[in-house]
Amino acid sequence: MFTGIITGVGEIKTISDLGASAQFGKRLSIQAPAGYLSDVGLGDSIALNGACMTVTTFDVAANQFTIDISAESLSKTAGLDSTGRINLEKALRAHDRLGGHIVSGHVDGVGIVTHLALVGESWELRILCPASFGKFLATKGSATINGVSLTTNTVQDVAGGCEISINLIPHTIENTALGELKVGSQVNLEIDLIARYVERMLVR
Repeated sequence: MFTGIITGVGEIKTISDLGASAQFGKRLSIQAPAGYLSDVGLGDSIALNGACMTVTTFDVAANQFTIDISAESLSKTAGLDSTGRINLEKALRAHDRLGGHIVSGHVDGVGIVTHLALVGESWELRILCPASFGKFLATKGSATINGVSLTTNTVQDVAGGCEISINLIPHTIENTALGELKVGSQVNLEIDLIARYVERMLVR
């Protein structure tokens, strides 16, 4: 369980094959911020761009850890098949503050950035989500984008899907990897957990 409040920005340094065919997954070696792994143990969960992964090895002195990601997970996520900066969040502890919203770390789908522009001191980010997401999204509701808990300013059904508009304040740009997005970038999406269960109850 997570909150969508990013606790560090890491970098995928190397990617190696776990097998000889596309049916096999990958092993990712990730550079974490200094001191980030001081309270991490083998088997702990860390969300990478919103996808919950298991720590398989770690080196506290080098600030590096590895995770194994399956071919299935690779096919359902974005940004975990190439090197580069990623958002990190350690799993929620029982006594932690719930600063964002309840996030499971299970990616529901992939969206596409359609717009990113400076408006005043902040940035307006628009993302085209799959059409099936429309019933789970609401104005001033919550959505998780690459692991970041964000508030949707507007929700609009458009050709090819559902477009959401989000305001990114300077703090978010500076302390997450969202500032590196550009038009056409793919992002991991997780819908609000409560909305998921409400929809399930309504269709029964």
